[in-house]
Amino acid sequence: MGFPDQIIRTVEIKKPPERVWAALTTAEGLSSWFGETATVDLRPGGAATMTWSGGHRADMRIERIEEPSVFGFTWHIYGLPADDPRRTYVEFVLEPHGDNGTRLTVTESGFAQLPDEEYRKAFDGNTGGWESELGELVAYLHAA
Repeated sequence: MGFPDQIIRTVEIKKPPERVWAALTTAEGLSSWFGETATVDLRPGGAATMTWSGGHRADMRIERIEEPSVFGFTWHIYGLPADDPRRTYVEFVLEPHGDNGTRLTVTESGFAQLPDEEYRKAFDGNTGGWESELGELVAYLHAA
């Protein structure tokens, strides 16, 4: 492998893990910072969906739940055709931090399965996407 397989981002949020967990794992929470609408069947093997204006849609399969510390799902790889079966795995790890805060680490892995051209589009797109979306998550939680 000649390039990174993972995107890893960590943010510190001045809210307890339970509040951050709800923002990550509920339809109300996800639709407040990540998508415009969301559905969540919160169980291993359950489905979650987010939609945005313009018709963009993300379909996820929930893979791991360890409330309130680990939430993981697989989803379609940005830039690939809708019928492509390849997926990346996204995992959120929540740790208590400081006085009633949370350290949140998101890791998205599975990019090494892509050839160079598809890799660059997906990896760069999601790197910028996580930076933007985590900023929106922090703003949402701090406004609440």
